[in-house]
Amino acid sequence: QVQLVESGGGLVQTGGSLRLSCAGSGAIFSVMGWYRQAPGKQRELVASIFRSGFTNYASSVKGRFTISRDNAKSTVFLQMNSLKLEDTAVYYCNANHVFGSSWGQGTQVTVSS
Repeated sequence: QVQLVESGGGLVQTGGSLRLSCAGSGAIFSVMGWYRQAPGKQRELVASIFRSGFTNYASSVKGRFTISRDNAKSTVFLQMNSLKLEDTAVYYCNANHVFGSSWGQGTQVTVSS
């Protein structure tokens, strides 16, 4: 059974930092990534990373967020700096594998002024 378990969300003031983690199990993951969904909005890609280390970022977070992964532990991280009010959302981990694609349960990130 493929599982993705997220941690690290919370409440932070504007300009602050948070680090999200997502631990995977049950498969070998090719692309791992983070998506987010704000109230009333569609889920959007934040960042993704291939096993090779190649990364892709949404323009809204480029230069502020950094995605990384530990292939040996099937874990992906999202370091979020200089957080803005508009970064408030539920953040979801996603990973592709031979059986398809899986999602984590989501973790709330709230940025306050």
